[in-house]
Amino acid sequence: MSIHKTYAVFGLGRYGLAVAKELAASGAEVLAVDTDPAVVDAAAEELPICRCADITDPEVIRQLGISNVDVVIIAMAGNLEASVMAITLCKEVGVPAVIAKCGTEMHRKIMQRIGADKVVFPEMESGTRLAKNLVSAGFIDMVEISKDISMVELAVKEAWVGKTLLELKLRNKYSLNVVAIRKEDKVSMDVDPTVPLEQDMKLIVVINSANLDKLL
Repeated sequence: MSIHKTYAVFGLGRYGLAVAKELAASGAEVLAVDTDPAVVDAAAEELPICRCADITDPEVIRQLGISNVDVVIIAMAGNLEASVMAITLCKEVGVPAVIAKCGTEMHRKIMQRIGADKVVFPEMESGTRLAKNLVSAGFIDMVEISKDISMVELAVKEAWVGKTLLELKLRNKYSLNVVAIRKEDKVSMDVDPTVPLEQDMKLIVVINSANLDKLL
C-alpha cells in the first residue's frame, strides 16, 4: 500500500491540513510545511513533522529533503506565484508526483503546463478524499457517501479474472455490492453475476468503509 510512501504538504490551510491529517492518520510519513509560524504551531499539535519555511526558495527545498519525498501536495491555491514556484522546484529535484490545488480553470492549465502531475479543485475533491485515494493504492477512485459507506472504483484483481461474481462471492467476503462495471469508457449498471470478469474491467462497488483494508 502507498502508506509506505513519503509525503509533503505545502500550505496548511483547511484543505492542506485535512490532507496532512488524513495521511498521518493512515500511517504515512508526512512533512507539513507553511510560511506562517502560528499556523505551523497549531498544526504541530496534530501532526508529528511540521516546519515553518518558504518553499519557493530552492535552498529550503534542498534543506527539507524534498528530493527524497514520493508525493508533494501543494495546497496554496490563493497564491499562484508560490504554487508555480513550488511545482517547478519539486519537479527539478525529481519528486515523482506533484499534486497541486488550484482555484480557477486557468490556474489548472498553468499548473499542468509547468509539470504538476495532478491538479485538483477543492470544491470538487475534499482534502480528506484526496488523502484517502493516495493511501489506497488498489483503488482507482473513492468517494465517501457517509461516515460508514464508500463508493469505490477498483481494477479487477488478477485472481478474479475469468471468474463470475457468483463464484467470487464478493458480497459475502467484503460486504460490498457491485453497482456497475466499467470497460474502457463504457459504464454498465446492468451487472450480470454470471458473466466472467475480464482483466480490463473496473468494478464500481459500494462497501462498508471498515472493510476497505480487507478489500485491498
